Amino acid sequence: MLPPDWQLKTPLDAIVFDCDGTLSTIEGIDQLAEFHGAGDAVRELTATAMGKTGLTPDIYQERLDLILPTRQLMDKLGQQYCKNLTPDSQDVIRLLQRLGKPIYIVSAGLTPAIAILAEQLHIPQNHIYAVNIEFDSEGKFCHYEHDSPLVQNAGKKIIVTALLKKHPRIGYIGDGLNDVVVRDLVTRFIGYGGIYYRSNIEALCDFYITTPSMTGVLPLLLTQSEVEGLSVAEKSLYNQGAARLIT
Repeated sequence: MLPPDWQLKTPLDAIVFDCDGTLSTIEGIDQLAEFHGAGDAVRELTATAMGKTGLTPDIYQERLDLILPTRQLMDKLGQQYCKNLTPDSQDVIRLLQRLGKPIYIVSAGLTPAIAILAEQLHIPQNHIYAVNIEFDSEGKFCHYEHDSPLVQNAGKKIIVTALLKKHPRIGYIGDGLNDVVVRDLVTRFIGYGGIYYRSNIEALCDFYITTPSMTGVLPLLLTQSEVEGLSVAEKSLYNQGAARLIT
């Protein structure tokens, strides 16, 4: 049940989404592992990172060592992100953008693949915060951005702290422990369990969505004044989200 003061009174300045398990229904690193034949080992490490220990540099390194992603596989993963968008994500982001809210993706995933998803969603490339990797002349994996804050559990806190200097009121949507670290920094934190439900994450969130649609975030991200300015089609999307929140 929603608390009495659930609706925002002051508009948000920007919205941040996690990628894997939030904007897209797949975990990119697990998908890469399937391409490479290392699925079981990597899935186990991902489950540990997302639901138990949080992400660590050791887990990040171990997963990449098992996969050694090529440029070709990164392109393939980017297309898989696009083919497996969480239902209604594109429409929700389009609505938020129409209201003038900058959209960011902050992810511990790999930049080349996430950039393909961002392009489909019309999110500027400079609004992507992810982990860069480099390839040799044949497109084989060389190394990744070891000093990226995003390869450890507190990394998103560092990124969001920087974004707050430009956007004081941020809404954030994510599904894992490395997302929950920003909960006390942002104006509205929404845990997303519509793809991967995690009871321990739900226990840490004031708002937790368990339906496999992104529409449920809209009532939690908009003020009443903003709702009144929606078009008929946008209001229909909003109402779908509101119905999901109370069921």
